[in-house]
Amino acid sequence: MSWFLFKRALTFAATLLCASAVIFFVLEVLPGDAALVRLGDTATPEAVAALRAQLGLDQPAAARYGAWLSGLVTGDLGTSVAYGTPVSELIGERLVVSLPLALLAMLLTTVAALALGIYAAAHHNKWGDLGVMGLSQLGIAIPSFWFAILLILVFSVQLRWFSAGGFPGWTEEAGGGFWPALKALVLPAVALAAVQAAILARIVRSSVLEVLREDFVRTARAKGLSRRSALWRHVLRNAMVPVVTVMGLQFASLLTATIVVESVFYLPGIGRLVFQAIANRDLVVVRNVVMLLAGMVVLVNFVVDVLYGVIDPRLRRDG
Repeated sequence: MSWFLFKRALTFAATLLCASAVIFFVLEVLPGDAALVRLGDTATPEAVAALRAQLGLDQPAAARYGAWLSGLVTGDLGTSVAYGTPVSELIGERLVVSLPLALLAMLLTTVAALALGIYAAAHHNKWGDLGVMGLSQLGIAIPSFWFAILLILVFSVQLRWFSAGGFPGWTEEAGGGFWPALKALVLPAVALAAVQAAILARIVRSSVLEVLREDFVRTARAKGLSRRSALWRHVLRNAMVPVVTVMGLQFASLLTATIVVESVFYLPGIGRLVFQAIANRDLVVVRNVVMLLAGMVVLVNFVVDVLYGVIDPRLRRDG
C-alpha cells in the first residue's frame, strides 16, 4: 500500500507542477498590460514603468514563474492589483462560501444518485426503473443556471421559503450564523446537484446491473441469499469503482460550476472574484484562483486513486 501511495503522490506533484507551468505561461501571452489597466490610458509612461517595476512585471517570465512557485510553497500569493489586498486573504474570504457550496452539492448528488440508481437497478425494466431513467434524462437536459432561476421563482418569489440571493455569513457578528448561512446555500446546492445527480444515478444503475450479472452473484443467490441481501452484501462494493471515478470528476466539475450559480444567487464566492479579477485584468488573482481550482481537481483525483485501493485490493496489488 505504501508503494501504491508513493507513486500516486509523485503523480500528484508532477501534475501540479505541469498545471502551474501551463497556467502561468498561458496568462503571460494574453494581450494588455496590468499596470496600464490599473492607471488608465492617461497615465504617463514613467508612472506605468514605475508600477510595472513595483508589480515585478519588468522581470523575465522565468524569474517571475520561479518567484510565483516559491510563493505557492510558502503561502505568499502576492498582492491583488485591483484590491491592494493579499491574494491569500481574498481567496480565503471567498473560499468559505464556494467550498461549503460544492461540498453540500456533492452530498446531495451522492445521496440522491445512490438512492435512485440502486432503486432503478433493483426494479430493472419495471415502472420504477423507467421513471428514474426518465427523471434522470430530464435532469441532464436542464442547464444548472436555468434550474437555479426556476428555484428562485418557486421557493423565493412564490413560497418565500428561501432568500433569492446573498450570503449572511457564518458568524453572528457578521449578521448571519451557521443555520442562516447554510439555508442560503441550499437552493444553489440543489441547482448544482440536479444535473450531477441525474448523471451519477445512471452510472450507479448501469454499474449495479453489470455486477448483478457476474458469476459470484449467481453463486451467492444459489446458496440461498435473497436478491436484496446479495445486492447490499456483495454487489454494491464491487460496483463502486466506476461510481467513485465519476464522483471524483463530478466534484471537480462542481468546484468550477459554482462560478455560474454564484452569479445567479449573488454569492460572494470564488466565481465572482474570478469575474471581477478578469474585468480588472488582475492576473495575480486570476493565476492563483485558477491554480487553486486545478490543485483541488488534482487532489480529488488523488483521493479517488486511493479509494480505488481501499475498495478493490486487486488494484492496489497491480499498482
